[in-house]
Amino acid sequence: MENLQTVKQRFGIIGNDLQLNRAIEKAVRVAPTDISVLVTGESGVGKESIPKIIHQLSHRKHAKYIAVNCGAIPEGTIDSELFGHEKGAFTGATSTRKGYFEVTDGGTIFLDEVGELPLTTQVRLLRVLENGEFIKVGSSQVQKTNVRIVAATNVKMFEAIKKGKFREDLYYRLSTIEIALPPLRERGEDINLLFRKFASDFAQKNRIPVIRLDENASKSLRNYKFPGNIRQLKNIAEQVSIMEENRSISNDILVRYLPNLSGSLPAVVNEKSSNNDFANERDIMYKILFDMRNDINDLKKLTLDLMQNGNAQQVQEENRGLIQRIYNNEKPASSSSHDVEVVEIPEIATQSNYDFIETIEEDESLSLHEKEIEMIKKSLEKNKGKRKLAAKDLGISERTLYRKIKQYDL
Repeated sequence: MENLQTVKQRFGIIGNDLQLNRAIEKAVRVAPTDISVLVTGESGVGKESIPKIIHQLSHRKHAKYIAVNCGAIPEGTIDSELFGHEKGAFTGATSTRKGYFEVTDGGTIFLDEVGELPLTTQVRLLRVLENGEFIKVGSSQVQKTNVRIVAATNVKMFEAIKKGKFREDLYYRLSTIEIALPPLRERGEDINLLFRKFASDFAQKNRIPVIRLDENASKSLRNYKFPGNIRQLKNIAEQVSIMEENRSISNDILVRYLPNLSGSLPAVVNEKSSNNDFANERDIMYKILFDMRNDINDLKKLTLDLMQNGNAQQVQEENRGLIQRIYNNEKPASSSSHDVEVVEIPEIATQSNYDFIETIEEDESLSLHEKEIEMIKKSLEKNKGKRKLAAKDLGISERTLYRKIKQYDL
């Protein structure tokens, strides 16, 4: 059995990723047998390399190898392409035609995008896998074929089976051995190796100097998600090679060729955005304070109205919402519930406790700075020093609360 490095060199595979190495080792180990193999992975990860390895390292290597893209053949002609047809089987069938399974007898057939096969074709394929038999379109004669099938798909097969788009029995026949190839974004340092290889090949082919990425550009390339995988990376390498006169590529140049960069690289938080966040939190705090001041003024007015009219029960019922909002964070520590917050509404002040109004007048003279300190203290006391809960009550982040505690030495 050939070693891993020899196989990579022979088939032009670049990279040292652990998942990639495991996939190649699996292909090498299964090659001498005749069992079916299913190669899975996203579009553009290089699934077509695996069936080539399997065929070339098998006893079928001197027989035919045919790759068929099942997704590119129209549904009306896919059966004819795979299994052949008799003369007159359908309009335009002017002669008998051999299908891929007949032509490839004794060799290997690679069914790329097998998940796109129509259900009727899946039934025919299942018969080939089980008995090595097929029937041409328009014929009643059963024919035999000795073909090894290697299939590939980027479809999530279990989801397709659940939706009734792919036969479960066919899936298990195809996937006697399943080989999964990792997406490019999970291959770390392989990304830069592949980029250099593609850039070098393109430069040699077109007789131009090779481009080089600086350190920052290399980092950006490595952090990019590459939805198109290896195909996209090759495309980018060739675009940059042909469009840029300067052979040294900086990060600023490279990012122009990386689509949807904002959604693919980690966001960099600069000092300006951090200051803006602080300003937004400060504005929210001021709004809370001003809303509280308005509520206090409303409460003062209803208290004066109570003193003048003397009907405590009526005033309390008419202003229950306001009273509940004012005292929502003032409930006694003894009242607690896991699911429902119990709000106790205090009795409305009467003529005998006029001191409450004087307290409001004094509170109004406090500065916003003092009110902010007072609110933080009350929230911490209410939540028994738990900063996360206190920050939630105040409507600010825990980080901002921690900064203000240090600032005010609380």
